Amino acid sequence: MSANDPLRGKTALVTGGSKGIGLAIARALVGAGMNVSLTARHQDEVESAASRVGEAGPGRTLGLACDVRDFEQVKSAVERTLDTFDGLDAVVANAGVGRFGAVDGLHLDDWRAVIDTNLSGAFHTIKASVPALTRSKGTIITIGSLAGTNFFAGGAAYNASKFGLLGLSQAAMLDLRPHGIKVSTIMPGSVASYFNDHTPGPEDAWKIQPEDIGEMVLYLLRTPQRTLPSRIEVRPSQPPRR
Repeated sequence: MSANDPLRGKTALVTGGSKGIGLAIARALVGAGMNVSLTARHQDEVESAASRVGEAGPGRTLGLACDVRDFEQVKSAVERTLDTFDGLDAVVANAGVGRFGAVDGLHLDDWRAVIDTNLSGAFHTIKASVPALTRSKGTIITIGSLAGTNFFAGGAAYNASKFGLLGLSQAAMLDLRPHGIKVSTIMPGSVASYFNDHTPGPEDAWKIQPEDIGEMVLYLLRTPQRTLPSRIEVRPSQPPRR
């Protein structure tokens, strides 16, 4: 990390930051010298994550219990971030869940959990952060998926949420660009993460690693203000042969 890094001393909020992709993003940001607020639904879990992330670099961390399905909780997380770090320069809407099943058998609760978290949660995060990011001319990054352009059997809820997230993000990019806010979407394929109750192991070595997504977030945040990469699609370079 260079003392002249443009990210040093700035502040980011990362939702779903207690493990997997969110944790790796938070670690990358702290390593670059940013102060980072992490959110997750459970206070003990997110405080532990914030403590671990704080070891990655000079940036400070704050763990906040927040359910992104509730706009008021997201708004409170933004306000606490502003109170603690006196500013907000970047927001990463990462929180997400996966519930899968054929549309005719999908439980209503599973549909609601996926849509409310992956899509409405991102909307809440964007909406709550706009006033602060307008002041800082900041950046919003949503973590989408290749499932946002490629549908598959059993993916009715997840596909709907990620197709919707892509549409939300791209529309928000056009809406917020005049305010000096950049909105970008990262759309990964297979990632070695804890998503859908999976525990990463040696068999996942071929997949995108969470820290790879962290590097992409750093790339987007370091991109000159005049340039806006609206979306990045990323795939494993050498998937197993079928």
